[in-house]
Amino acid sequence: MHAIRVRHVYDGESFLAGGATVFLEDCSIVGVESYEFPVPGVCQVTVHEGTLLPGLIDAHTHLVTDSGVSALDRVAGFSAEEIDRVVSAALHDQLVAGVTTVRDLGDRRFCVLERRDRQLSAPAIEPTIVASGPPLTSTNGHCHYLGGEVAGTEEIIRAVAERVERGVDIIKVMASGGVNTPGTDAMLTQFTADQMRLIVDRAHAAGVPVTAHAHGTPAVEQALLAGVDGIEHCSCVTARGFGEVSEETLTALARSRIAVCPTLGYDTHLMQAPPPAIRAVMARMGMTVEEMLQVRSDFVARLHRSGVRLVSGADSGIAPAKRHGVLPYAVCELVTAGLSVAEALATATSGAAQACGVGARKGRIAPGYHADLLGVAGDLETDVTALHQPRWVLLRGQSVSL
Repeated sequence: MHAIRVRHVYDGESFLAGGATVFLEDCSIVGVESYEFPVPGVCQVTVHEGTLLPGLIDAHTHLVTDSGVSALDRVAGFSAEEIDRVVSAALHDQLVAGVTTVRDLGDRRFCVLERRDRQLSAPAIEPTIVASGPPLTSTNGHCHYLGGEVAGTEEIIRAVAERVERGVDIIKVMASGGVNTPGTDAMLTQFTADQMRLIVDRAHAAGVPVTAHAHGTPAVEQALLAGVDGIEHCSCVTARGFGEVSEETLTALARSRIAVCPTLGYDTHLMQAPPPAIRAVMARMGMTVEEMLQVRSDFVARLHRSGVRLVSGADSGIAPAKRHGVLPYAVCELVTAGLSVAEALATATSGAAQACGVGARKGRIAPGYHADLLGVAGDLETDVTALHQPRWVLLRGQSVSL
């Protein structure tokens, strides 16, 4: 048995007054006691400075992308072996940033799903993968090159059935176009209301949740009515700007308890001029980059005030500023938007775990949970930017070299 004493502890829901002594055995947490709790003589004790918290969970990542310029565009040219190398590098970068679980929402050729299956048969020193397979999209729709194009009822039924048969953890559907795929429009829907309901109903009948990529307000409203379990981005964008949505829709979204992942998180040190597609969207709205980011933050604050259930995922891997391991920036941005530090951290720990279907074993420091732990410098409660300073990581009780 191993005991860790830390003066500052966030358990996935709240900060523990006075710190704690956390007991680990094999890959699990077996006890959480006060800082001064007497430790049996046979127990190894480690005293850490800084703050202890659950390993982070990135609820929206693209493991097949390499964090480079035009990363999504280049995926189609990768062989399966190249994708596997990219996935390995992505998982490493996530882990050294303190991310111990990732939900992949942009697979190609089911390569990430196969990697998840390898983890299940032979656990590796890499973040646990929650996998969706290639996202469902319309013909030539957003991210069509990932292999999830469907047209019409029969193809939708077959595609959902294939993902269920392969054992995906969640199904992703591109409810709107995207800014990174030429020929699609982020402000418009890609499926009819009946098709969206068919996808959701078929998946739910098999016990599989559905999350919807939705930038435009019509797609957000369509996904809400279809009964999805999650909405990615949820930008509620129209030609007038971000956050163009009624209070009635926000109230319905809050009541539904749909997990909304606003995909915040940019490495400000690596910000570059936006690509042409994003510049075109900003031009339609008459905004600069700075104005767009501020309006986006203001809308996330509005979502929070409305009681919408928020989770953190960084859309990581799609660009240099959206590199793998950028999730701490998303948490910090939520604090800037008005969440308390404890609330923001929950979106990347216990809240993300629930949204990813692993809430019974990850995202908390509590008995019975996996010993996926992160230690950061300083007092995280008073300075959330300490999240950028990982000092040590445990993955299922094993120390990770940073």
